Amino acid sequence: MEQGEPLDRVARIQADWRRERPDVDVSPQGVIGRLHRLADRLTEELCLVYGRYGLGEGEFDVLCALRRAGEPYERAPGELAVHTIVTTGAMTKRIDRLERAGLVTRRHSDGDQRGRIVALTSPGRELIDRAFTDHMRNERYLLDLLTPAEAKSLETLLTNWLSRLDHPRTPGGE
Repeated sequence: MEQGEPLDRVARIQADWRRERPDVDVSPQGVIGRLHRLADRLTEELCLVYGRYGLGEGEFDVLCALRRAGEPYERAPGELAVHTIVTTGAMTKRIDRLERAGLVTRRHSDGDQRGRIVALTSPGRELIDRAFTDHMRNERYLLDLLTPAEAKSLETLLTNWLSRLDHPRTPGGE
């Protein structure tokens, strides 16, 4: 923050902690706290679009995973969980809701009668195509709050950070 700018919520929290616990380095809150706030704000903005189509975040993600699968737009429930932010435990509820809405169907797997396959219906495909177009327009609007150079730099930083979290190096390793 530049001199003279009012403190944002995270900076105020840091100032309080510095006063109360000067023995603890609270500088990580400057990044982590703002990322938390940003993630919450972005989720709010994204969910506004999902809601226009009668979808929650999980349902939108399931429909997208089916649409991305390509024709015939189907996947097994376990495979859907791998391709979405939805846990396997929550997947059944999402699929039930989408099936009641006529957006997906379930059938037995051809190769394994115990297995199930979830498929997009025609109305489901039409809905997710419209919702996804609107979603991308919204993401563009949100990203355009940054300059192109800022967006590219942020993408690189986040990609590197996430990679390091997902694949931590062992101490002394390469």
